[in-house]
Amino acid sequence: MTRTVLITGGTSGIGRAVAAAFAADRAEVFITGRTPDTVERTAAELGVRGLVCDAADPRQAEALAARLDGLDVLVNAAGGLARTGAREEPGLDALLAQWQENLAQNLLTAVLTTASVRDKFTGGGSVVSIGSIGAERRGGAYGAAKAALAAWNASLSAELAPQGVTCNVIAAGYVAGTNFFHGGLSEERERALVEETHVKRPGTVEDIARTAHFLASPGARHITGQTIHVNGGAFTTR
Repeated sequence: MTRTVLITGGTSGIGRAVAAAFAADRAEVFITGRTPDTVERTAAELGVRGLVCDAADPRQAEALAARLDGLDVLVNAAGGLARTGAREEPGLDALLAQWQENLAQNLLTAVLTTASVRDKFTGGGSVVSIGSIGAERRGGAYGAAKAALAAWNASLSAELAPQGVTCNVIAAGYVAGTNFFHGGLSEERERALVEETHVKRPGTVEDIARTAHFLASPGARHITGQTIHVNGGAFTTR
């Protein structure tokens, strides 16, 4: 039976890799993004369906849900490091803007999308949200938002369990091949991030995509309410 899969932030990086993994499994895949041209191009390249949606906007999240007849898997991959920074613009207004943007991108996108589609799950399903090692290690506003994502996931798991829906977070470490740092990652910082891992290599988008695919598989039906660390052992390094 063909599964229906929705992936927010599916036009690039981890989200795109997750979409490719489920598309290879012959699922009916929907990806979202905020830019129409990017959504259309990526959907065509992957052979999936693209929907324009800013997942931090309640009205757009509701409209997105209305496009779906049913749902088996939701992957909350929208998010990233906010471009607004208090360093560039000192003062409490800039600090507030930085925190609000991080919370909107990395927490509220998942909360609003999941709430909008929760009644679309029929007979089981899976919610997978992309978190970060930064939730527990030097993450600042971004890390705080990802920590809140994990706390929310724990309660969500209990709420959706009666529907047979599992809910888990993947705590990614440094993943190469994304635009997370907006081109601002120095070679020295990249070497340090790789050195923190036990395996001495950066993560790949495929590492995260394969984990997401597993968490939505029959083999993971008794895994829920968890934060799964996929960061090459970097989380244990102090």
